Amino acid sequence: MTGPRVLVREMGNEREPVAIIDNFAADPDALRAFAAMQEYAPAGRHYPGIMAPLPDDYLRRQGPLIAMVLREVFGAIAEISVLEARFSIVTVAPASLSIEQRLPHVDALEPGRLALIHYLVPGGTDGTAFYRHRATGFETVDATRGPAYFAALHREIESTSLPNAYIAADTPMFERTGHVDGAYNRALLYRSRVLHSGAISPDAVLPADPGTGRLTVTGFFAA
Repeated sequence: MTGPRVLVREMGNEREPVAIIDNFAADPDALRAFAAMQEYAPAGRHYPGIMAPLPDDYLRRQGPLIAMVLREVFGAIAEISVLEARFSIVTVAPASLSIEQRLPHVDALEPGRLALIHYLVPGGTDGTAFYRHRATGFETVDATRGPAYFAALHREIESTSLPNAYIAADTPMFERTGHVDGAYNRALLYRSRVLHSGAISPDAVLPADPGTGRLTVTGFFAA
């Protein structure tokens, strides 16, 4: 297998960079084998699925590449700290989604926050989509924009019937600005303030088995 390849795409009118890294890990099959041996637990109310711990050496092995991309693409100059990193599998059926799980989201409002997703489904899986909120025009939401964005969103939710489905394309409230396929052993890095969502198709089968489900690594960093 060849080494990692990094491509940068700019999304939307705000031209937010998304780093796409193919051949991210040297041995993705070993990661899948490790994931298959773990015990999974609910990931919390925001993530529609389950989580499990990573191998102890995951961040040691991937850390230099992550740090290089954060410096060269996102301009990180301070020490980079890991806030969270784990295996994740989307398992919640569309009919059981909460309102917030049916909408694009941001992972953090604070400056210097960045997110990672590493796809580990052989043959690929639904990827990640990025969005613009039509009412405000925002493609990113930080602490300054947060009050206006969440107030507008709350008004829309009160007056709009949201379908029981993952968002995967344009809707009356959101316009999709870009999409990246979830190719096997591909990782994405992007700022946590970017509106995004897993682009999960309406007919997607979402088993909890790491061998057949939508297995990824998700990570969050502060720089």
